[in-house]
Amino acid sequence: MRRLIVAATAVVMALSGCATTGGPASPGNSSQTTNSDLLPGLRGLQDPYPSTYRPLPAEDLAIVGGTILTGTGQRIDNGVVVLVGGRVAAIGGPDTPIPAGARRMDATGRFVTPGIIDAHSHLGVYPSPSVQATSDGNEATNPNTGQVWSEHSVWPQDPGFNRAREGGVTTLQILPGSANLFGGRSVTLRNVPSVSMQGMKFPEAPYGLKMACGENPSRVYGGRNQSPATGMGNMAGYRAAWIEAQNYRRRWEAYERTGEGDPPTRDLRLETLAGVLSGDILVQNHCYRADEMMLMIDLAREFGYRITTFHHASESYKIADVLAAEGICSATWAGWWGFKMEALDGIEENAALLEAAGACTVIHSDDETLTQRLNQEAAAALSAGRRAGLNISEEVAIRWITLNAARAIGVDDQTGSLEVGKRADVVIWSANPFSIYARADQVFIDGARVHDRFDPTYQARSDFELGQPGQENR
Repeated sequence: MRRLIVAATAVVMALSGCATTGGPASPGNSSQTTNSDLLPGLRGLQDPYPSTYRPLPAEDLAIVGGTILTGTGQRIDNGVVVLVGGRVAAIGGPDTPIPAGARRMDATGRFVTPGIIDAHSHLGVYPSPSVQATSDGNEATNPNTGQVWSEHSVWPQDPGFNRAREGGVTTLQILPGSANLFGGRSVTLRNVPSVSMQGMKFPEAPYGLKMACGENPSRVYGGRNQSPATGMGNMAGYRAAWIEAQNYRRRWEAYERTGEGDPPTRDLRLETLAGVLSGDILVQNHCYRADEMMLMIDLAREFGYRITTFHHASESYKIADVLAAEGICSATWAGWWGFKMEALDGIEENAALLEAAGACTVIHSDDETLTQRLNQEAAAALSAGRRAGLNISEEVAIRWITLNAARAIGVDDQTGSLEVGKRADVVIWSANPFSIYARADQVFIDGARVHDRFDPTYQARSDFELGQPGQENR
């Protein structure tokens, strides 16, 4: 029977740059995702495309002898992680009890971490092969396209998902691009093979609203001789949209209070913004410059919503204390800077300076190649910080691509760290994950082995890789 399950899994696996077209909380706290006061009538409209995700078959497993970086800031040498029923059942030192029937997997000399989480990805909406017909990440037709949802552009057979899985990525937030002030909704996916988006959709993960400040929207629409064409045009566009969303919400409040007449006419664009005002949808804000991040914080105060994460955030180091006090995460890179004016003041020490200030720090990809090596990008950021005299430990820095990333997308109560009761999303690395030589040997999602560097049964293949140079030796 197990052979049949593995064979079936293998068959399914075989199927399978922010692009533009023109209340205070500590970093360890769970992101504020639900404190919802969404009106009942609106809540019923929020998720008409529910997840059909079902975990792949998993076995009870004890990973023994490895160096564990838990994602909570703890390091356990010669540790044990017990996975039962797709969850973390126990974690500790070598004397940790192992349940009868659990298979032992020797990780001696290797490292064990939570699954990597990419908080900013465009896989599936800008898939490979990259051609115009599949370039589906930007609805660059209006400065406010809050009505579009990235999940409706996701092509689940993008071979980029396989490549990311080989790099240890178990969960991704797929965002629309940044052409618009309001780009639409994000979706969070489990990185498993599927023929449908719903089969990858993370159950009950909150939606995000992609907002973009800075050069992208003003360049795209200014180039068409329409607003926004400037920074002040950007701000005016945000404010007008939030005023409209507040009015929409009031119309629903009046209808539900009195029950008189017909309900307000549905507006998909305003439903998304109303979801932000109620706290059900998280704001994922593309923003590079510190001064513009400060404006966005003021904007959020004006209209009574929270910003969960600033993405790219090259100048977050300039306002690290503010971001720490506001409980806003910064999802950034180590070496991507200077490629446009708003990225000119980016520095490699950005992440380390944020960490030193107690701010929520995340390393993201925004790229189909970098997502395969997020551990190396985190290592580069850690190394830059140490050269600057910031002695940050590896057990802390691993949070940049695990627990903090989970917090940035609102799923830190379910994944992102190796803690009892959480989803068994685990990577066994050939070496220290902060080494350039480290490779993901085995990857588990909900306790199911989805990649094994030594077993071809668990090595996904895409039709688009057949016949490509080097593929015969993978």
